[in-house]
Amino acid sequence: MKVFFLCISLCLALPHSYAAPAHHDGIMADEPVDHLHPKEVDHQLDRCKGIEFDAITPDEKGNTFFFKGDHVWKGFTGPAELSGGTFKELDEHSHLDHVDAAFRMHHGDDPNKHDHIFFFLDDKVFSYYNYTLENGYPVDIQQEFPGTPSHLDAAVECPKGECVTDSVLFFKGSYQILTIVHDKPFLGNEVYHFDINTKLTKKKVWSHLPNCTSAFRWLEHYYCFHGHNFTRFHPISGEVKGGYPKDARNYFMRCGEGFGHEAGKRKLQCSDIKLNAITTDDKGRAYAFQGLVYMRLDTHRDGNHTFLISRQWKEISGAVEAVFSYGDNMYIIQGGQVYIYKSEAHYTLIEGYPKPLKEELGIDGPVDAAFLCANQPILHIIQGQKMYDIDLTASPRVIKQKMQIPFPKIEAGLCDADGVKVFIGPEYYEYGSPMLLALGKGSPQPHKISPEKFGCEQ
Repeated sequence: MKVFFLCISLCLALPHSYAAPAHHDGIMADEPVDHLHPKEVDHQLDRCKGIEFDAITPDEKGNTFFFKGDHVWKGFTGPAELSGGTFKELDEHSHLDHVDAAFRMHHGDDPNKHDHIFFFLDDKVFSYYNYTLENGYPVDIQQEFPGTPSHLDAAVECPKGECVTDSVLFFKGSYQILTIVHDKPFLGNEVYHFDINTKLTKKKVWSHLPNCTSAFRWLEHYYCFHGHNFTRFHPISGEVKGGYPKDARNYFMRCGEGFGHEAGKRKLQCSDIKLNAITTDDKGRAYAFQGLVYMRLDTHRDGNHTFLISRQWKEISGAVEAVFSYGDNMYIIQGGQVYIYKSEAHYTLIEGYPKPLKEELGIDGPVDAAFLCANQPILHIIQGQKMYDIDLTASPRVIKQKMQIPFPKIEAGLCDADGVKVFIGPEYYEYGSPMLLALGKGSPQPHKISPEKFGCEQ
């Protein structure tokens, strides 16, 4: 299977952990913010020595900011800089303390708030867009976020589907001792669920979660940072699963020898890529599969990262043959079986599945590739040099057309707004439609798999 995702050792070793940005040189970590003011760099303030962050937030370009006192780190590598060099008005209100909490508002019904960054200092909130403070700010927190207390500890946005509604989670440490763990007091969090559209706030207490000094949403998962550690939690219940806490220096920053799970491993080469399947679901989430792992392709701003397939689709063990999306469902074909998952915030296997491929789709396996084009119910399945068309609206489903394609074997296929792409090793071929693929007498010029999309090196 070559080494497309052999740099996945973290995911293989820690089945309950989620790989994080420290492991690949993603766009998010390396993109410079090219229009910022000159700033003083502090080479003494070293987050790899174990710093407890005051706030963490992405901006509208996907750069992630880590705040401590009057300093900020941009991305997952590099030295600290004075935060006033980027957000100068924070320095101008010197009577206020450091940034208590911050988040980027990316959802909600108000287009005037889209992709704004909110900073919370004491009882004030600042709203920035494109690194510029909006007119009229700062204002009292209660004016912008009714029912939310001042002197917050952390904040993170939670969009509808992951939370019940488009929301913001505000954390304020509870100073009542709720339980004793290892002979030490364990403080819970007061959590305020703020509905972005209705502006209603509901308070909860999560006694099982550490006191979060900052919070971060990354690739649809939620992280509470405390000390130099972090704990992943469910945004509705606060539930924690897996071996937490973990040291943030192994995941959310590059700290060199002694930290991280990928030391000494070479960077992914584009020539190593050999896909098993590729698809985009109804929510626009794009996935590429190879071997035991998958990669999200639509989250460039958060970097390129690989995960175990079983992390997202718990019932799948081993490599898959083909994957396609139809309506709000994702179909995974493996070993003559079809698994159908509901494409919600997190995938849920539909009751009664898996089922035999023949029973569900009217065709025998194995399958090389499967794909549909937008707003079309015709499934195109490729086996060897044959392409079979199956109408998914028919019952029972049967093969309605069989055509020849100009390749003895392909490894994955996708139909998107640009037409059909068929993947063979690290290259793919483009056709305007499935019919043009079938009518093609020869192969068009191949394209190399994109370093930008897959985070690989040519």
